[in-house]
Formats: sequence, structure tokens, C-alpha cells
Amino acid sequence: MSHIERVKEVRAIVEPHYNCGQSILVPFCKELGMTEEQAYALGVHLGKGMRHGGTCGALSGALLVLGAMGFSEEEAAAFIQQFQKRRGDTACGVLISGFSDPDSQDRKDFCNDLVLETAAALDQLTAQK
Repeated sequence: MSHIERVKEVRAIVEPHYNCGQSILVPFCKELGMTEEQAYALGVHLGKGMRHGGTCGALSGALLVLGAMGFSEEEAAAFIQQFQKRRGDTACGVLISGFSDPDSQDRKDFCNDLVLETAAALDQLTAQK
């Protein structure tokens, strides 16, 4: 199963919930040298911008993968810059600020698209390593 297929699969799971960070880490667990359970546990507090609207969990998860795979600070900075260029910001609180109901389907769809987009960019970059 490809990384992207696994991302789609975990995003569809209702219980247990996979936050945006876990939705990146679990499909890339082999690159992290972890089991899926370990990757899930590692990402438990990345959701909702580390629980306070900070850096998007999908971006945080991707940066953990890049670090584990030995990507340089410059490569990580370029990944962040590309994310910001695509989405306009890196902060979860800013990214979802247009949604009055954080539990709305529109917000969930937005985050699902963002996670898939981030996973695709990560997949493309890591395939070069």
C-alpha cells in the first residue's frame, strides 16, 4: 500500500481518531523506524496545532519524517516554505480560522485535503532519498 493510500485509509477511521500529525506519521512509520502503534503515540499531541493552534500537525509530522530520514535544515526549510506558499500560513489556528464550527464537515474536508497534499509533497521528496 502506498503512503497516500494509507493516509486516506487512516483519515477515514473514526475511532480511534487519527489527527493530522498521526495521519502523516503512521503511513511513514517504516521511514521512522517505528511500528504504526509507536508512530501513532508519537503524534498524539500534534493535532490542532500541538493543541494550541500552533504549527499544523501535518507539517509537524512531515518534519519529523524528514528529520528521521536525514534531510538537512535547508531541505526542511524549503518544505516549510512550499507548505506556506500553498496554504498561506503554517499555523493551524490561522489555517482553520474561517470555520466557525471546528467540528463541521467543511473543516474536516479542508484538513483532509491539507493532510493529503502534505503527504503527497512528502512522498515526492522522500522518494528522491
